Amino acid sequence: MVWVRILVVDDEPRVREVVATYLLREGWEVATAADGETARRQLDEFAPELMVLDVMLPGVSGTELLAEIRRRGDLPVILLTARTDEADRISGLELGADDYVVKPFSPRELVARVRSVMRRSTPKPNASSLQFDDITIDLQRRAVAVEGAPVEVTAREFDLLAFLATNAPQVFTRAELLQKVWNSSTEWQDPATVTVHVRRLRQKIEVDPQHPRWLTTVWGVGYRFEP
Repeated sequence: MVWVRILVVDDEPRVREVVATYLLREGWEVATAADGETARRQLDEFAPELMVLDVMLPGVSGTELLAEIRRRGDLPVILLTARTDEADRISGLELGADDYVVKPFSPRELVARVRSVMRRSTPKPNASSLQFDDITIDLQRRAVAVEGAPVEVTAREFDLLAFLATNAPQVFTRAELLQKVWNSSTEWQDPATVTVHVRRLRQKIEVDPQHPRWLTTVWGVGYRFEP
């Protein structure tokens, strides 16, 4: 069993209680916070390895907190959003969220999402590196570098880049990428999730994100990595 500390941030006591209960059943250590200010303190005091974060919080919003977290590092974050808050979901993904779960949700689904993000955030000991001109994708350290300079990517961004690069130059539809990288489907996940992650990666690894050299769009089909 993988030991991990998880911080659950939600202003609804019932949601915090249910989520914490299911995560504790998995043997993980859990702390909770009802607002952004408390969550900020917990980031230093509890030092979580993963955060479940509600978008709608009193005071400091979930997206504001996520932006702060991304300035500090690459802590995996799963957003909790209302079904109608598409703009919040897109904004959260743009800011670097690794995944999201729509309210109302099944606690078991959330546990599965946590496992998926954890699995992708854990280094694989027998992996190697991929080198493409000035881009290095270190599969063991889960690190990306452009012209030798480290590039900060989230766990999900790394998974997407590594999957496309490993299978280059094969083209994948957004539905296929949801299944392969997110272990999800269009029934549970918005295909726009893939589009947002590709756009974020282009901003980080491409010289000209508007005319990408590496992550290209095959119109009417999907995306591929150009080796």
